[in-house]
Amino acid sequence: MGLETEKADVQLFMDDDSYSRHSGVDYADPEKFADSGGDRDPNRLNSHLKVDFEDVIAEPESTHSLDKVWICSHALFVISKYAIYKFLTLFLAIPLAFAAGIVFASLSCLHIWIVMPFVKTCLMVLPSMQTIWKSVTDVIIAPLCASAGRSFSAVSLRLSQD
Repeated sequence: MGLETEKADVQLFMDDDSYSRHSGVDYADPEKFADSGGDRDPNRLNSHLKVDFEDVIAEPESTHSLDKVWICSHALFVISKYAIYKFLTLFLAIPLAFAAGIVFASLSCLHIWIVMPFVKTCLMVLPSMQTIWKSVTDVIIAPLCASAGRSFSAVSLRLSQD
C-alpha cells in the first residue's frame, strides 16, 4: 500500500488574447460580464415586477392632464425608478446576497445533516414501533375499552319532564 505516482505530459492550450504577459493576478475582463442585453431572469422568477408607468398611472379617456404634466410625470417616474433601484442595489445587493447565501447554505446543511438522517431513522424505527404499539393496544387498550363499553352498555338514561 504505497503511494504511486505517475508521470504525465500536460499541455495547456490558450489563446494569445487571454494570456496575460504581466506578472501578478489577471482579472477577467469586466466588459465581458457587463450587461450586454442578456436576460438576467431566464426562469422568469420576477416577471411580476416588470412595472411600467402605464401599469401604475393611467388616465381614462374622459380625464386627461396637461400633456407637459403627463410627459414630466412619465420622465420622473422612469428616472426615479432607475436611479433609486441602482442606488439601493449598490448598497444592498452584495450584503443581501451574502446573507441569502448564508441562509441557504445553513438550510441546506441542516437538511442534509440533520433532517434527512432523522427522517431515515424514523422510517427505519417505525416498523418496530408499529409492532410494539399494536401489541400494547391489543393487550392493554382494547380490553380496557371493551370492558368500559360493556359496563356503560348496561346504563340507561330516562329523561322525564316534570
